[in-house]
Amino acid sequence: MLASLLGPGLVLVFAVSQAFRDIYFAHLFQGIDVFVVILLAFSISGVAFGLIAWRRTPDEFRIMCREWRVMLWMNVTTALAWTSYFYSLKHLQPSIVNALHSGAGPLTVIVLSACGVSIAGARRLKPAEAICYGGLALSLVFLWWVVLAGHSGLANENLATSVAALALLIVSGSAITVSLLLSKRLNDCGVGANAITAGRYLLVIAVAFVMVSLSGRPSGVATAGEWLMLAGATTLLIALPLYSLQVGVKHTAPLTAHVIRSLGPVFVFALEFADDRIVYSRLTLFSVALYSVFSIATNLAHGWNAGATPLRPREIRARSTVRSAD
Repeated sequence: MLASLLGPGLVLVFAVSQAFRDIYFAHLFQGIDVFVVILLAFSISGVAFGLIAWRRTPDEFRIMCREWRVMLWMNVTTALAWTSYFYSLKHLQPSIVNALHSGAGPLTVIVLSACGVSIAGARRLKPAEAICYGGLALSLVFLWWVVLAGHSGLANENLATSVAALALLIVSGSAITVSLLLSKRLNDCGVGANAITAGRYLLVIAVAFVMVSLSGRPSGVATAGEWLMLAGATTLLIALPLYSLQVGVKHTAPLTAHVIRSLGPVFVFALEFADDRIVYSRLTLFSVALYSVFSIATNLAHGWNAGATPLRPREIRARSTVRSAD
């Protein structure tokens, strides 16, 4: 019984922890350079998982060198995803950021599939599933309207900044989805999660290092104690939850994992009033709930069409995949 709950429990840990991540860093970004956080978070993650992979499965690095084109594009899309996401998190209400980022992922898969892009694989949608995807897309449009009409719980800085932040969430959700599809291709070549984690952040680390070194902006971190606290926060709220997700989906039926993760924006909404910049907004609550309803419905329709069941641990290892934006 406990073994069967391990996978869903780890996915739930990720969903809840990303709420703390988004609330904490959305507040922190008001005084700390975004690229400092990126540099710390992914350097720690890359080095830690790189050492584990080097000790356990060093041959995987040779495979990654052979598949250098996949590695290159995975790094490009990963860098685009996280820099875009954190920029938007600095300027928009966290629950809206989380919903738009997450919602762009499955829609990206559908668009790529319709265009016949090989990394997504082609498949036809049944009517019920198509309706759910349409509802998901409309819920994202409604989230745009909530922000641009000034009905979110966070006052707009200006129209141009809001539009840019909203547009970058399409970039972040789409880019991280492509990155995950590319990482799945590396999985099929025999590369494990540790080596992929070590290799996928190289470009974003380099970009963050250049920006921190050359921008001339104050980092917002003044003392060694603040650097140590920030390093701990990035490890606890970014690196470890991503690893928790990777382990969790290996032991969870895909349908169950997707449904749990669809509740992520709800968790963010519940926590975000710890940030005194944010006020309660009924329209934000309604839009986030609408997104979650259509996201869950989409996953249920997809699972039903694919013959999935909510939780069958013995079948998990053979068919578990990740279709997400983290």
